[in-house]
Amino acid sequence: MNVRRVVLDTSVLIGESAPKDVEAAISVVSLAELHYGTLLAAADPDELARRTARLARVEATFEPLPVTADVAREWGRLAAAVRTRGAQPRRRQLDLLIAATAVQEKVPLLTHNIQDFTIIDDLVEVREP
Repeated sequence: MNVRRVVLDTSVLIGESAPKDVEAAISVVSLAELHYGTLLAAADPDELARRTARLARVEATFEPLPVTADVAREWGRLAAAVRTRGAQPRRRQLDLLIAATAVQEKVPLLTHNIQDFTIIDDLVEVREP
């Protein structure tokens, strides 16, 4: 079995199934997104329960990678590339922080939203799960 190291995008964490044959890590940014999504479900008890259970599983499974000064520098490089290539980095800030974490860790980013990263696919190795 060939196990590869990866950083999981939040889209993978909320997906139907976990990727196979990977040594997975997550960014603390994904944890923040999951907390936000859980809080938004407060009006729907069933959805709140589902999201709370998922959040608990993720928190029990992963020790999130922090946003360090090196990750911040990489985010700046990626955001600048997005801007100089004609897109707005503001709407992608959290995605870019997760991508910067993967770049800093020197591993691929697994995501269900590959199209969100095509503008910088020469700077970030992005794969589907």
